[in-house]
Amino acid sequence: MKIVPIAFDSMGTRSMACYLETKDINIFIDPGVSLAPIRYGIQPHPLELKRLDEHWNEIIKFAKQCDILIISHYHYDHHDPNEGLEIYKNKIVLIKNPIEKINYSQKGRAAFFINQIKNLPKKLEYCDGKEFQFGKTKIKFSRPVFHGTNSRLGFVVEILVDDGEYKFIHTSDVEGPSQTDQLNFILENKPNLVFLDGPLSYMFYRFGVQAMKKSISNMIRIIEDCPLEALVVDHHFLRDLKWREKISEVFERAEEKGVKVLTAAEYIGKQNDLLEARRKELWEKFPDEEYKSKRIFTED
Repeated sequence: MKIVPIAFDSMGTRSMACYLETKDINIFIDPGVSLAPIRYGIQPHPLELKRLDEHWNEIIKFAKQCDILIISHYHYDHHDPNEGLEIYKNKIVLIKNPIEKINYSQKGRAAFFINQIKNLPKKLEYCDGKEFQFGKTKIKFSRPVFHGTNSRLGFVVEILVDDGEYKFIHTSDVEGPSQTDQLNFILENKPNLVFLDGPLSYMFYRFGVQAMKKSISNMIRIIEDCPLEALVVDHHFLRDLKWREKISEVFERAEEKGVKVLTAAEYIGKQNDLLEARRKELWEKFPDEEYKSKRIFTED
């Protein structure tokens, strides 16, 4: 199985866009990318805007090569309802149920998105809790789990891709995982590689001490109980410049077990480039007002 992270927070944008190849099919998970409209009270720096455009172009390129596109939920860093809709043409599109286990905001976004692409896919199907078989490749979806620690931001589906020889899990926005059902989908399926949306530590006032402790404990459980080659921790967690020291216990246990703990950037041999987390520094170093963005961004 070939697994290629296309856009992630460790690579400079808000995303968990991921391309996969098996002997049977090509898959794209969450073809979306965005930027924080405001961070530290500051709008995106031109370097972030440039990276956004680069990542979006890569998403379009890889998504066009795919047989199957997956939408884990309806935040704009995981799908784009307006641009690049040609990627859905004649594809199998598997989407989070747009009317069940969904909050008000995402329900409206889902309805709009489905209307936008309704005549494009070869097949459009809700995926929550289901399994799909394509040759020897199985795609299995969790039942909806919290986007975070509660239902305020809605629900997401976690995704297993199993080609018969290798198991990969993409958690989408579990923000941890701090919840039992988020963890159990991983433990039950015994993956070799996990792309995990780590704790919401950069908004600790909202995430909380107990959720952080539980997330660390659950990451250690994944390392101990699964036949992992690597645990890739990214997305929300990589908006925190001190992310590494905040999960030092995870690194220690992983080293004992011979498991790599990486970011998506590190997984493909690149250096971390935490542009959002460094936004204040970027504007201080490169303050040219001429390039200040006039683009309008929305929250995830």
